[in-house]
Amino acid sequence: MTTKRELPACPVEITMMLISDKWKVLILRDLLNGTLRFSELRRSVDNVSQKVLTSNLRQMERDGLVHREVYPEVPPRVEYSLTEVGESLRPIIDAMKTWGNHYRNEHEF
Repeated sequence: MTTKRELPACPVEITMMLISDKWKVLILRDLLNGTLRFSELRRSVDNVSQKVLTSNLRQMERDGLVHREVYPEVPPRVEYSLTEVGESLRPIIDAMKTWGNHYRNEHEF
């Protein structure tokens, strides 16, 4: 759940504040394909430590981008999915993917 706070006046700065971390963008990329467990996210977001992944997921949950569902099982099962707000970032992530593919095609040696 998000809490009210003062945000920058510039909308681009707001977006950057929420997703500027490398890991957050990669988490968004992977969650756009559907719900994932923590271990699945850790494998898909290559080279991220457990501590950094946990920290980023908590921030994204606080910011209202990610939903965390804990199932009362032993051991507990935790799944992450995008909220409606997180899902609304799809066009931005898709544009980044398109731009990155274009750049790679034009500049790869």
